[in-house]
Amino acid sequence: MISFLSSDRSKPVAIWLFVVAAMVLAMVIVGGATRLTDSGLSITEWKPVTGALPPLSEADWQAEFDLYKQIPQYSQLNAGMTMAEFQTIYWWEWSHRLLGRLVGLVFFVPFAWFAIRRQLPRRLFLRLGGIFLLGGLQGAVGWWMVASGLTHRVSVAPERLMVHLGLAFALLGLVMWTAFDAWAGTARQTLPSPWGRRAAALLGLIYLQVLLGALVAGNDAGLIYNDWPLMNGALIPDDYLGANLWATLAHSQGAVQFNHRIVAYLLTGAALAMGFFAWRSTYLARESKLLAVAVAAAVGLQAILGVVTLVMRAPVGLSIAHQLAAALVLMLAVAFAWRVRRV
Repeated sequence: MISFLSSDRSKPVAIWLFVVAAMVLAMVIVGGATRLTDSGLSITEWKPVTGALPPLSEADWQAEFDLYKQIPQYSQLNAGMTMAEFQTIYWWEWSHRLLGRLVGLVFFVPFAWFAIRRQLPRRLFLRLGGIFLLGGLQGAVGWWMVASGLTHRVSVAPERLMVHLGLAFALLGLVMWTAFDAWAGTARQTLPSPWGRRAAALLGLIYLQVLLGALVAGNDAGLIYNDWPLMNGALIPDDYLGANLWATLAHSQGAVQFNHRIVAYLLTGAALAMGFFAWRSTYLARESKLLAVAVAAAVGLQAILGVVTLVMRAPVGLSIAHQLAAALVLMLAVAFAWRVRRV
């Protein structure tokens, strides 16, 4: 029988969850680097347990290399690759998967420990269980994504990359929100104001932009239309329309980049307006005002970084920084949305 903490708050639980959030953030960054270095297809089998060990002998390495040689990415893009080159991309993917396993352990073991020692607030138990299940689902989604690039493609399907990255950002936000709840306990009062809805809408817009960014990454759309603010001299790219609606929204390089740009303009305007009106509000607490301004500043800087990354044709360093900044924007927006609902 599970025992619970009599209090509705626990700072040790909150600190543990902040550590988990930091590890999820690291997963996002390592995952981005894995994609940008075209390393994600280097491990062609899903071995949740035994895959934690890397190849330990020359024969093991050769066996892994032989499996990689059977997929289209090798024959069409990397034919003639040396063993040393293969090991470089292999280590990126192996590190990404190992970090995922570590995140699972760092979540589950303290979760069980806190429950046994009655240090787990009752109201957070089901939510934490849901987060654990979502984390397990993320591992399955990651393999589902990789599998899309092992037969008829040289890279993973953009829509599956979008699901994988979207779930990672959702987990990051859920863990952060739960950590705040564990630290502060139940709110003494829920604010009956429009600020909660506004903050939630801004958070939703940020999340949409993350998903659109994943489609840009999955389609390598950052490598074309590298002028700004126009796209090859036009407002709307000539190749915007695909064969059908799904082909347009998910697979047209022109469409996914255009959509990402338009939502970026909308998001930047909304965040700046939110920060301005929040700062002038006589209703919000100072902490909420500062968080609103921080979100606005982070979104503005992210927009600038996005433009620079685009015109530089998405170099690895800038692309990783852009993905990191997106995660930081989301974390600030979660903090703001959480704070404005409390007094």
